[in-house]
Amino acid sequence: MVLGLDPTLAVFAAAMVFARMGAILMLLPGIGETSISPRIRLSFALAFSFIVGPVIAPQLPAMPDTLSAAAGLVALEAVIGLMIGLGSRFILSAGAVGGQIIAYQTGLAMAQSFDPTQGQAGTLPAQFLNLTFMVLIFATNIHHMLLTAAAGSYELMPAGESPMWGDAAEWAINLFSSAFLLAVQIASPLIAFGLLFYLGLGVLSRLMPQAQIFFIAMPANILIGFAILAITLGAIGLVFIERYEEFAATMS
Repeated sequence: MVLGLDPTLAVFAAAMVFARMGAILMLLPGIGETSISPRIRLSFALAFSFIVGPVIAPQLPAMPDTLSAAAGLVALEAVIGLMIGLGSRFILSAGAVGGQIIAYQTGLAMAQSFDPTQGQAGTLPAQFLNLTFMVLIFATNIHHMLLTAAAGSYELMPAGESPMWGDAAEWAINLFSSAFLLAVQIASPLIAFGLLFYLGLGVLSRLMPQAQIFFIAMPANILIGFAILAITLGAIGLVFIERYEEFAATMS
């Protein structure tokens, strides 16, 4: 579609692009965090829309004859943007779920504080993994891939066309299940350690009923758990980055 000089067409095209880009960037990891001012996030989304708008403009549909139909198309673009943004959040939530599992295995589930990446209280290992994954996203320039994927989403989901909701639901379910699987993979060293550790405590309590198992177990559980987490942190980061790159590549 050629915009020309018609201001009505220009406003319609700008609304179409900003609806999808704004919805994506308001949820994108690192850029769409709740700790960042909404004005800053919206300003960045507006600037990004101005950058990609001229490239996307030929792919936009013709402006409908009625205002309600135009508003419907803009709302559809916002829904598509929210779906893509939430998909990127699913993968990042693997850090919170994996950290929660690690906290249960190391006895730190009761130690909670506010998690800025989740917008709610969370365990300390979950916060640590969330912030670590956020740093890795920017350190490995995956945020560039995410921005490219946002602009390239028009190839997978053309503007003005309703997506196949059955396929979209299946994609969301597969993404959610893969995020949970990733969380279990992240916490798997601590899960194995927890099973062996508590099995050993059970045997010890039978062999030495008079021993104060709680006072012996808790410090050892935390110390060994931290040691295992420190040893496996590099592998955990690599697994997460590979999975996130795969997600960004499928959306590009």
